Amino acid sequence: MAGINKVILVGNLGKDPEVRTLENGNKVANFTLATSESYKNREGQRVTQTEWHNIVLWRGLAEIAEKYLSKGNQVYIEGKIKNRSWDDKDGNKRYTTEILGDNLTMLGGKRDADDSESSPAPAAKTAPEANAGDEKDDLPF
Repeated sequence: MAGINKVILVGNLGKDPEVRTLENGNKVANFTLATSESYKNREGQRVTQTEWHNIVLWRGLAEIAEKYLSKGNQVYIEGKIKNRSWDDKDGNKRYTTEILGDNLTMLGGKRDADDSESSPAPAAKTAPEANAGDEKDDLPF
C-alpha cells in the first residue's frame, strides 16, 4: 500500500513572497506561513501557539504568489511535506522542512488594515505534469 503525504494549512503570510526565475525559466516562490491555535492552560489563561511553515510554490502558483500575495494575506494551501538537506559554504550539513504547495486559495484581505485595491486571485492548482522535474530544480534557498 502506498503512503500518503498530504498537508492542508490555513494561515497568514509572515513575509512577502521571494520569487526567483531559474535558468530554465521556471519560477519558484518562497515564503513563511503562520498557523495559530488557541487554548486555555491549566490556570485558565488563553494561550496562542503559532507554528511557522516554509512554503514553496512552483511555476504558475509562483506567478500568482508574485502578483497577488504579500505579508499578512490569509491563504489556504494544500501540498506535501518535503525534507531536504545540503552542505553550506562551510561544509556543514543543513536541513529544512518545506511544504510544496500544489493548491492555493486566497481567503481574505491582509490581517493589517491595508485598503489597497488589488483584485483577488482565483483559486489555483498545478497540473500533475507541472510537478515533473521539480527534483532537478531543488536548490537550497
